[in-house]
Order: sequence, then C-alpha cells, then structure tokens
Amino acid sequence: MIYGGDGLARLPSDEQGRGKAVFVPFVLSGEKIEASILEQKSGFARADAQAIVEPSPHRIDPGCPYFYRCGGCHYQHSSYEHQLQIKQEILRETLRRTAKLDLPLAVQVHPSPPWNYRNRSRLKIQATPEFKAGYFKMGSHELLAVEFCPISSPLINQGIATLWQSGRAGKIPADVNEIEFFANAEDTQLLVEVSATPGARRAAVRAWAEDFLSSMSEISGVVAFRATPIGSQSAPEKLLTVGSDHLTYQSAIAAYRVSSGSFFQTNRHLTDELVKIVTAGQSGELALDLYAGVGLFSTALCDMRHIISVESSQTSTGDLSYNLPSNGEAVRATTEQYLSGSAKPRQAGKGAVVPHTAQRPDLVVVDPPRGGLGERVARMLVTLGASRVVYVSCDPVTLARDLVTLLPGGYRIEQVHLVDLFPQTFHLETVVHLAR
Repeated sequence: MIYGGDGLARLPSDEQGRGKAVFVPFVLSGEKIEASILEQKSGFARADAQAIVEPSPHRIDPGCPYFYRCGGCHYQHSSYEHQLQIKQEILRETLRRTAKLDLPLAVQVHPSPPWNYRNRSRLKIQATPEFKAGYFKMGSHELLAVEFCPISSPLINQGIATLWQSGRAGKIPADVNEIEFFANAEDTQLLVEVSATPGARRAAVRAWAEDFLSSMSEISGVVAFRATPIGSQSAPEKLLTVGSDHLTYQSAIAAYRVSSGSFFQTNRHLTDELVKIVTAGQSGELALDLYAGVGLFSTALCDMRHIISVESSQTSTGDLSYNLPSNGEAVRATTEQYLSGSAKPRQAGKGAVVPHTAQRPDLVVVDPPRGGLGERVARMLVTLGASRVVYVSCDPVTLARDLVTLLPGGYRIEQVHLVDLFPQTFHLETVVHLAR
C-alpha cells in the first residue's frame, strides 16, 4: 500500500518495454486480483480491480453505500485496525525512501472512532437542471449525489438532509455552488459557509440563507462568500452574514472562537489528544507557534512565559488575537516573512512584532499546510536554533523532505506520533518531537 490510497503492483518487462509500477485502488497488500489496465504512461500504469481472487483477511464490507464511487474515502474495505497498520507502514516507508531515515523508535498510534468523526464537511452543489449535493467521484470532477456521509458528525448529516429538502423544493439559487458545515465540539450547533459564483445576486442568496437558517434550530449562522474569478489571487469576498459568523469550540483547555473562513482541526474526537501531544510538558521563556491558525496550540502553552503566534490569514489572525492568553502575541505574517524579519509592525495582532532575532525561542511549534515548510523555511528554523521543535504534519512526503534539512542541522527525533484524524481515508497526521 502506498500514500494516496492505492496498492502497488508491477508489470513484468516484455516486448513492449521494461517493467513498470501499476497503481490499483481499493485493494490490500497480499491480495491476488484480476485487473484491467486503464491508463499507460512511460513509467507507470493505472489499473482497476475487476475481481478479488484471493482476498486479504483484513478485507471487510464497506460501511457506506457510496464507497468505491465517492472520492472522499479510500480504506473502507479494510478493518480499522488494519488501516492503522497500513498508515504506520506508509509513514515508515516514506521516511525511509525520502529522508533515508529508519525510525529508531516506536510510532505511538492514537486511534479515532472510525465513523461520524468529522466536525467539518464541504459539499459541491448543483442547483439546475436538477438538484444535487455531494462529492466528486473518485478520480474525476463529476459530481456524485450524496444524501448522507457516515464519516461526518450526526448533526452535519442532519444539515445535509435539510440541504436536500431545500434543494428539492427549488429554494437554492443557481449561483450557490458549494456549502460547508462546521459543527461545534458538542455537535449541537452548526456554522454554515456558502460559496457562490462571482456574479451571485446578494438578494437571492440572502433570501435562501434566511430560509435555511430558520429550517434548523441548530444552525447559528450562514455566511456566504462570492468566489473570485479564475486566475485571481485575491481572497473570496464576503457576500453576506445571516445570524452569527462564528462558533465557539470548547476543548478541554479553552473555548476557541472559530469564524467562517478560519482553519480548525476536523476530527471532533481527537482535538484534545492532538493538543496534549503537542503541548504537554512544554515550558520555558519563549515559544513560537508558526502557522498558528486560531491558536489551537498557542492557547494551550500556558507554561511558557511568552508566546508569539504567527498566522497569515486575516480571518484566522482575528480569531487568534481573540483566543490567545494574556502572555500571547498574534502576528499577521507568513512564516517566511516572520523568520526573515520582513514582517511589518502593522501585521501584528497584539502589540508590535518582536523580531525573531531578539530572543532564541525555547520551543517552536510548526503546523504547515500540505506543502510543508519548504527548504528555505526549514533552513531558517535550523538557523533560529530553538532547543525544541514540534512538527505537526498532514503529509508524510513533505514531512520527510523537511526532515532532510532539519536533522543534519543538529536535531534528533525524540517522539513520533501517528494521530489518525482521518479514518477511512489515506490521510494521516504525524507529530514529530525534535530536540537539539
């Protein structure tokens, strides 16, 4: 099994050329299958499993009728225990292949309830000629109609059912093309974020938003954004707000304000566990929380004397400033701007920007997007010289690439955690504790 959800097989060399890798979805290691080649490239091929001749002992019946067609899940044909084993093996193999690193210690695995775990789900919408809401089909941009989602929270599924009622009644404007449901920790409130076309009419979207808000008492607000034209670099324009524009997300540590458009972790069962893994036992004078979002980790670093939290999103920085404790400081800048000293004082949330050279931090927490740190930022971290770095990664490939820079810079790995924020999918979250 390889990162991305496919199984890896090989075609032997023949008169048509040398052997090549073949990628096959919805299989498990060791299975014997009959497959048809769908696509041939010079270095690899893609195939479709037509029959499972000798199934894996870990193969089970999927728990969702949309599985195999929907592009959201990849591992429902495997027992959950085996999914965790697959992810451990993929993590180790990726580090070995990309970073030339054989982990010298055990991977600590943190499982999740495998169903109804998502607190945030985004669906595509087609209002005409007939209403559809759902996800893209596997490997395509063709919309698959989905009327419920077993990995989403019970309240989100109520929201999806209400959406279908609204759509079938012809109430949803044609300009609405995407909707996201965000549930609070108790799964008792929903914040609804709507994406509309660049030419969307405010009055039509507002009329529907007001109707949708009134259709479920658990919906605290509907916020609509007008998408920017293709090729534009600007952020989506807020079109309107009906009701509240944020939720309060209660964790074991703090209550977080999370506004529409702000990032927050999507597994409602493992948020506290993830925060504990990153922040427990951390103390000292200064901590940097880079890619801080709304301050999920910053707010929990209560034993640090001072915390500087760096976030580039305007919306998330507003929440970050609100959520931080009195010893915290929010800086609106990219991580590269901050570490290079080019962040401007007007980008600060609380107070002025403290240049990173003013004091060497005891701790740096990084939670970058899927693209990872990149070599330039990773080298800046090495130069910064913090005694401890906690790297929260949502992509093992970019994690391995960044470790290629961090480990020769004097860091050693002290802990590795696999936090399964995304059961039934190939995605995996890794937390690596580094020290020097």
